[in-house]
Amino acid sequence: MFLLGSYRSRLDIIADILRAVSQNAKKTQIMYQANLSYHVLQKYLSEVSAALLIEFNCNDQCYVLTDKGKAFLDAYNEYSRDYLYLEKRLNEVKGKKKMLEALCSRK
Repeated sequence: MFLLGSYRSRLDIIADILRAVSQNAKKTQIMYQANLSYHVLQKYLSEVSAALLIEFNCNDQCYVLTDKGKAFLDAYNEYSRDYLYLEKRLNEVKGKKKMLEALCSRK
């Protein structure tokens, strides 16, 4: 989940790569779909391959998602939903705190 003006975390980048790979993608496709430079892509492909989240299919010359990669994406999607919900609630609480502070001011 990439939002303009915000930085992606390591987990966000990995999830973006795995989403691209879930459609059996070559390096260039992954690079564009995950919005990464070639250098950064190389680093992350190495990392997710070593973690056995993806593997290279020699017959099709593309990367494929492993069962462990699918499990990561499922867990990431749940985490992402929970994070967005908590962030929204935290912002609501901060707004209430601001209102209370304004009520206590001398103005």
